[in-house]
Amino acid sequence: MSAVLQEPNQAPLVCLRQLNKHYGDFTAVDNLSLDIPRGEFLTFLGSSGSGKSTTLSMLAGFEAPSAGEILLSGRSLVNVPPHQRDIGMVFQRYSLFPHLSVRDNIGFPLAIRKVADAERKRRVDAMLKLVQLEPFADRRPAQLSGGQQQRVAIARALVYEPSMLLMDEPLGALDKKLREELQDELRHLHRRLGLNIIYVTHDQEEAMRLSQRIAIFSHGRIVGLGSGYELYQNPPNAFVASFLGNSNFLPATALSDVSVRFDGQVLGIRPGKSLGAGQALMLMVRPEKALALSAQQAADTPLPAGWNEAPAKVTELLFLGESQTCSVMTASGTAMTVKALSVNGLDVAPGADVRVRWAIADACVFTEWQEEDLKKA
Repeated sequence: MSAVLQEPNQAPLVCLRQLNKHYGDFTAVDNLSLDIPRGEFLTFLGSSGSGKSTTLSMLAGFEAPSAGEILLSGRSLVNVPPHQRDIGMVFQRYSLFPHLSVRDNIGFPLAIRKVADAERKRRVDAMLKLVQLEPFADRRPAQLSGGQQQRVAIARALVYEPSMLLMDEPLGALDKKLREELQDELRHLHRRLGLNIIYVTHDQEEAMRLSQRIAIFSHGRIVGLGSGYELYQNPPNAFVASFLGNSNFLPATALSDVSVRFDGQVLGIRPGKSLGAGQALMLMVRPEKALALSAQQAADTPLPAGWNEAPAKVTELLFLGESQTCSVMTASGTAMTVKALSVNGLDVAPGADVRVRWAIADACVFTEWQEEDLKKA
């Protein structure tokens, strides 16, 4: 079965309604509401203390909400103990039984549910095949690699066929190559089973690789919700723009609904916001959407219609393998970064004067922000 998001007339599998969690005077989750369609791979993304793991713990039943409602297929879970919620859970720590074989670790949830031996064997064999651990069925956890142990933990969470799988930083302890391999396996597993997966991570790249939708958390609230593409290309606010990917923020002053002043010159902006003359705003341009041209290149290439240009001076060049980054400083002291594929190269040098260009359509406009929003989380 492939994972397909619900049709418009289908009720969501999970509904969180005005969910709150307080620890004394501290608010960990603040009036959060969210619908999760059937079959979706949803990632909770945020820094430590943002509320993502607390929300997952309330969904799993390990934490009780201070207020609000949690519905699974229309049924309230607030007073239902964890083992009766029909939800699987995988943690960063594998929590395998060291004295049991792989087969017995996977079969443990069925044993405590008193599933008949023949049915238990059938399900465990199916899980061993699904996570590609059939040759290791009789080994103990200590005889497995970290990636293999995490696959056992995933199989154990799936073997009793829960309606949903919750995963809290499950790959955080693995090295980068193994983590990426297991990310691919999780994505393929989700496609095959059509199972809801709610995944918690602080790693934005991991969230982008895995998810159909990402919920970005900050101070106990969801401040961005959508596909990785939507959130990256059109972030709803400055915090999301800063948190998801790298951004150049340019402080400007509105002249009209389609033009602003930056560094003493007039720049165009895409229409869509009603701006008052003199209103402070922030332009956001992704580094890969900008170009850095030498003075000669700029002279040889007239500025195309629908593009902006700002003079700057190169402060640093970095070679990063497949890409290069060029750090520049504008006349007013605004730092910018330009990113290009190494195969294209950046024909500039530190100390050189350049013209930084970007398409008007590629810049987002924010009229509200806080200074902490503009700093990489």
